[in-house]
Amino acid sequence: MSKHGVFILEEATALTVPISGASAVQVVIGTAPVNMADNPSEMVNVPVFAEKPVDAMAALGFCKDFRFTLCQTMYATSNIYQVSPVVYINVLDPAKHKKDLEETKADVSTLRAVVEVPGILREGLVVKAEEEALVLNTDYTVEYEADGSLVVNLIAGGAGENAAEISVSGQVLDPEAVTKDDIIGAYDPTTGKETGMEVIRQVYPKFGVVPSLGLAPGYSQIPEVGIALSAKMANINGVFKGIALLDLDTEKARKYTDCKEVKESSGFTSEFCCTLWPCFRVGELIFAASAIVGALVSYADASNDDVPYISPSNKILGVTGTCLLDGTEVVLDQDQGSTLNTYGVTTAFNSNGWRLWGNYTGAFPSSGDAKDIWFSTRRMFNWQGNTFIQTYFSKVDDPMNPRLVESIVDSENIRCAAFAPDKWAGASIEYLPEDNPTTDILAGKMTFRQHIAPYTPAQEITNILNYDTEMLASALTGGGE
Repeated sequence: MSKHGVFILEEATALTVPISGASAVQVVIGTAPVNMADNPSEMVNVPVFAEKPVDAMAALGFCKDFRFTLCQTMYATSNIYQVSPVVYINVLDPAKHKKDLEETKADVSTLRAVVEVPGILREGLVVKAEEEALVLNTDYTVEYEADGSLVVNLIAGGAGENAAEISVSGQVLDPEAVTKDDIIGAYDPTTGKETGMEVIRQVYPKFGVVPSLGLAPGYSQIPEVGIALSAKMANINGVFKGIALLDLDTEKARKYTDCKEVKESSGFTSEFCCTLWPCFRVGELIFAASAIVGALVSYADASNDDVPYISPSNKILGVTGTCLLDGTEVVLDQDQGSTLNTYGVTTAFNSNGWRLWGNYTGAFPSSGDAKDIWFSTRRMFNWQGNTFIQTYFSKVDDPMNPRLVESIVDSENIRCAAFAPDKWAGASIEYLPEDNPTTDILAGKMTFRQHIAPYTPAQEITNILNYDTEMLASALTGGGE
């Protein structure tokens, strides 16, 4: 067909670069298929900083068996929202969280056999062909598929080169052996070793980022875990603050009317947590809601100048449904979702796409303080405090003279003014004599007083309709002419 005119053709982008932001850095605690890592034993209870999801997959392993809970966030930040960075803390220890692998057979095709069992450990692996034990790197090599399956590559000229079938046995990771105590972790005063949530302390000193969002998908529904995570996020390194994304137990809360009692009995009532229900589904994959919401919040921040003033509520989730952990479908409407919100629980429903629904922290409805009950407002307070600490840390131990006071007041007022009126109504800081008595000055203490006014979300928009009979009569009688 002939053409006439000027035409444009567009090519697909060769590489999509993840959006990066520092205001909503996720720290995710859970389990990973570390058998796929180069050095599995070195990937236990250490913070892994991942600029991209593939970095985490390479360091910790990845599969779609979401019993390995860190894989939920790897998937969400790679395939639903491309966002970075994320800090991962794996607590699954291949030295103790494992079980015997029963002898498993696999067919050989072109010197290659795939054992479709995730988590098989290289160490202690026994491979046989016709009951003859094969020798690693002489008769075969091993690698892992993207789905976590073990691949046995038979070597030409080796003992098993003509085998039509092989069998493998040994040991396999057992993520179900990981307990709440492994997730909560501890500090060993003898060795100085930190485990579980205690490792959160290491994130800022090692990587220079504040872990603003705390997640433990697959475990945060356990009351002890959720409460401990909220407490950790309320006091990071003794100075910073973040917020925990907690899941309600869908075995206990099987319908939306159960959520109030389950939330309260779980103790998820801190202003430093957001409570979520139920699970989210993407095709056949079932996620803890926290894994999806963590990615959404990070993406929303990074898309809005890295300032957490935007509420994630009413944003498209990129999921295909909601369900209980056992796969039972949950179908909520706006009215039921709003009822959950009155409990201080955030949920999702389908309104031309699945949307997150809820603006409250766990403190609602027991608290009425606006800075504590609104998720976005609480995060703005956290962000402002964390930013102030990092911005002016270099001033600590400078001479406490008028120049220092002016420097902080002037630079902070200029910095904060740049965010008004778009991201907040305004902010100001001052140094008052009454806040700084001589005794404090002699003790080397200086106090500033800052006022900030983040916007609350427009949670309720009402339009009052009335029947204007005069307008009707005018139209019918021609009075408008």
